Amino acid sequence: MSTQSLLTDRSLDFLEKYLNNASPTGFESEGQKLWMDYLKPYVDTFITDTYGTAVGIINPDAKYKVIIEGHADEISWYVNYINEDGHIYVIRNGGSDHQIAPSKRVNIHTKKGIVKGVFGWPAIHTRNRDKEENAKIDNLFIDIGCENKEEVEKMGVHVGCVITYPDEFMILNNNKFVCRAIDNRMGGFMIAEVARLLHENKKALPFGLYITNSVQEEVGLRGAEMITHSIRPNVAIVTDVCHDTTTPMINKKIEGEIKIGKGPVITYAPAVQNNLRELIIQSAEESKIPFQRLASSRVTGTDTDAFAYSNGGVASALISLPLRYMHTTVEMVHQEDVENVIRLIYATLLNLENEDTFSYFK
Repeated sequence: MSTQSLLTDRSLDFLEKYLNNASPTGFESEGQKLWMDYLKPYVDTFITDTYGTAVGIINPDAKYKVIIEGHADEISWYVNYINEDGHIYVIRNGGSDHQIAPSKRVNIHTKKGIVKGVFGWPAIHTRNRDKEENAKIDNLFIDIGCENKEEVEKMGVHVGCVITYPDEFMILNNNKFVCRAIDNRMGGFMIAEVARLLHENKKALPFGLYITNSVQEEVGLRGAEMITHSIRPNVAIVTDVCHDTTTPMINKKIEGEIKIGKGPVITYAPAVQNNLRELIIQSAEESKIPFQRLASSRVTGTDTDAFAYSNGGVASALISLPLRYMHTTVEMVHQEDVENVIRLIYATLLNLENEDTFSYFK
């Protein structure tokens, strides 16, 4: 395949629209509609499940089933308590970082539409500088400009409303994609691009391919846990993000050494089936795709774990996209890494033999 950019103008337009759209955990359906609309020309059919996981299928009648997967949800907040002065207190929906919240703008999603607000924070002049109080869940509050609780409720805001950040897509220095929710809407984008390449290059696969965009990963891999029992795959190749560890304040002795721009990351972990991982490495080497290695101890912390341990054991592997500033509103990835993850999944699918068991005991 060419080393020129894989991404078309249509691809990039979709990516920007997809990242900018809010898809908080448990409320992913609008983003899934965008994703399925983009994917539709490249697949034979779709399935969806009760909680909103979406799957585009190529060769739906094939017995042998291969999943390529990303997750659709982004971290967010819930309205948890409204006091009499109209201040709104929150709890996490996924791993939202309390330290980045003060002074951030927010969108509160209500049945009446988006209500704008801000995470308020006392001015530096008024804080006790001898004993600074850090941002914590119990002192974070949102101000939507209302005088009291009754006024807040008239705006349509109530306990259980989900809250997202409005920060949108931008490109830094021509090749760094920056946005909230790159974890892991970029995964959904990359697997959709694999389907596009298969279609445009007229590649006929001998097996069924299930391009899977799972919900609720950020609260415990729940969407993958559900959909794997519906599909009952033979193989699962998962893509998610991992940490660039070369920015300040990260200990490489603990986190390993991974850097954006250096290629996809191939994980070693108990949940990763060794023969499938070696096929991925072989595919990278044959296609001259740069890659990095990462070791995970007990779990990968990704949907790989849900697929691997389902249905009596599914051959599963993880191809990660290096990311800076995870779970902030300025998550950053390198365009070359995005394209090389796409290339690597594509190359692996073309090398994957129909009905391969990946057994260690052949």
